Amino acid sequence: MPPTKDEESDGPPSQVEDMEMDGEAVSSSTDLSEILKEGTKESHDQAENTQFVKEFLKGKIRRELFELGTVALYFTYSALEEEMDKNAEHPGFAPLYFPLELHRKDALAKDLEYFYGEDWQDQIKCSEATTRYVERIHHIGEHEPELLAAHAYTRYMGDLSGGQVLKKVAQRALHLPSTGEGVWFYTFDNISNPARFKQLYRSRLNTLETSNETRERIVEEANRAFRFNMEVFEELDKFGKTLGEVVQASGVPLHDGKGDARKCPFYAAEGNSIGGETGCPLHSVMAIVQSCPFQFVLAALLALTAGWYLL
Repeated sequence: MPPTKDEESDGPPSQVEDMEMDGEAVSSSTDLSEILKEGTKESHDQAENTQFVKEFLKGKIRRELFELGTVALYFTYSALEEEMDKNAEHPGFAPLYFPLELHRKDALAKDLEYFYGEDWQDQIKCSEATTRYVERIHHIGEHEPELLAAHAYTRYMGDLSGGQVLKKVAQRALHLPSTGEGVWFYTFDNISNPARFKQLYRSRLNTLETSNETRERIVEEANRAFRFNMEVFEELDKFGKTLGEVVQASGVPLHDGKGDARKCPFYAAEGNSIGGETGCPLHSVMAIVQSCPFQFVLAALLALTAGWYLL
């Protein structure tokens, strides 16, 4: 979900990588890829240290927030890929046009259908922070297409790097199917070796015929892209605070009375009620166990038992 730093991985090269990466690329400090890497390092670090990302990496991700994050990505990539398609032959962007390998809109649509159902399009809306991000992408697509490279680099390189770690974290923390539902966004079926493809992408960046002024603008725009992402994270954090705490001190997740209680894996639709209320039996039992009167009685019983053994 968040844009993150490059990480290498193994695997056989894809066909497009075979055709263009016969030898190892040698980086130069004057290459646009290196200028972008160095020029966005601080933004990289800031994005990865936002509260949302740190909690995500710890596996502390609420399903509601993950779903809303997926919605934000859908609107972002819809805008980005629309402008990329329009400018596919623009000399300032054409070398970076990889629709088959990179486009994420269709994968995100599959994820949203998994989370929201067949009528997902009627249930989602673009948030304020995402709207500002989308408007900027459309603006540069129409007026400064050469800056699309900044947004494409920021998003896709992160998706192929740390994004693969986030995929595993989300699957484990949210108990998503191992078959890929809910995280299709992170699955690049047409890239067999992410590390090698990133090398190809960086080499294509270096072939862009750009002036020093344009390079500076691309770096500035990439940093702006990171800021847009951080604004989305902050927005998600604010929303998360309205959901209420659902994990008690014991670490046992309890339903907080909001949303659909049937999402609890121990929910009983009928029967299995405690105290005349129907719901999750485990949660009801834990609520009783964690109550002060119950703990007092339990302590008294333990003291009596210990005394009996000492006699």
